[in-house]
Amino acid sequence: MSTTRSKAIHAVAGVAALLALAGGTARAQVSDDVVRFGLLLDMSGPYSDITGQGTVTAARMAVEDFGGKVLGKPIEVLSADHQNKADIAAVTAREWFDVQKADAILDVAASATALAAVEVARNKNKIVMLSGPGAVRLTNEACTPISVHYAYDTFALAHSTGQAIVKEGGESWFFLTADYAFGYDLERDASEVVKASGGKVIGGVRAPLNTADFSSFLLQAQGSKAKIIGLANAGTDMINSVKQAAEFGLTQGGQKLAGLLVYINDVHSLGLQATQGMLLTSGFYWNLNEETRAWSRRFFERAGKMPNMSQAGVYSSVMHYLKAVQAAGTDATDAVMKRMRETPVNDVFARNGRIREDGRMVHDMYLFEVKKPSESKEPWDYYKLVRTIPGDEAFQPLSASRCPLVKK
Repeated sequence: MSTTRSKAIHAVAGVAALLALAGGTARAQVSDDVVRFGLLLDMSGPYSDITGQGTVTAARMAVEDFGGKVLGKPIEVLSADHQNKADIAAVTAREWFDVQKADAILDVAASATALAAVEVARNKNKIVMLSGPGAVRLTNEACTPISVHYAYDTFALAHSTGQAIVKEGGESWFFLTADYAFGYDLERDASEVVKASGGKVIGGVRAPLNTADFSSFLLQAQGSKAKIIGLANAGTDMINSVKQAAEFGLTQGGQKLAGLLVYINDVHSLGLQATQGMLLTSGFYWNLNEETRAWSRRFFERAGKMPNMSQAGVYSSVMHYLKAVQAAGTDATDAVMKRMRETPVNDVFARNGRIREDGRMVHDMYLFEVKKPSESKEPWDYYKLVRTIPGDEAFQPLSASRCPLVKK
């Protein structure tokens, strides 16, 4: 048994189910005698490699490491493919809460679907924790008392990566943006930091989700003469736009690509030859320290690939949720949310993380540079750390928050 798993199991060993007396009859404080949570993911579309079955694997690892039960009751994991459609996400979330009696949803891949699921959860007073989507509006206009934005957001990505690139001389930008909530937020946040750092935004274009042919969009980017083409997209869309940009000769012509949300899966797909020197921001890297390596190798044994920040974030958020249920003695939403806000996050994903009143889980982020092929020592050894960004610096300050829950 690994050190990480052993510590997790020992931490919860010996905890008995809490019982309350009602009318002289012992009654467990767990609804339906099961703690049940769901994962609404992209299992077959452009984000299936970065969320999908890998996220389910991470969640199940957390359940197993916790001991398989909480308060003496079994833990059940639901999962479904929302097909990147907000209506399917909303219908599934409602069915899980009303029929399957789910207590929480602990990830929703992509921002538009997350916004839909959060609205359902808010109406049902059920917990939602999010490591897959990036839209910063989840902790701004769309913040709720029952939702937590966990792994990353567009503000942290844009400010860290954008600022670093402008400092290196990339002062003129053109954006190729995914045409939905995540893309809009990422473009807006990156544009703000580019301008604040002394750069300028020449223009931009929006491409539909799951675009196969980026030629017309890349021609506009090429014609802009901008030094930096900011890719405000992710997953297969990001990979295809990078590949097709090379075919069009954008980089050979002197323009540089800036991937504003780059997963290690994307670097693996594209290869170090194509991505070397790229700056990117992430909340997790498997090869960061001994603890991340040990957990990630366990993940690799099951998934056949190293975990990315969203998958590591789900492992952490599931553990944090289960610890809160245990500490609260119930799976009731208000009590569990209170415990989660009160308890620091200290695990393989974060050190001294904390959940703010706007729902943002604040933790350190990392600015990485992709290695040259000659610098990589083993498979998936792709990044070198440029800078650790303290959580209070990485994420939007509460003073700038548009969340109605934040008191100013």
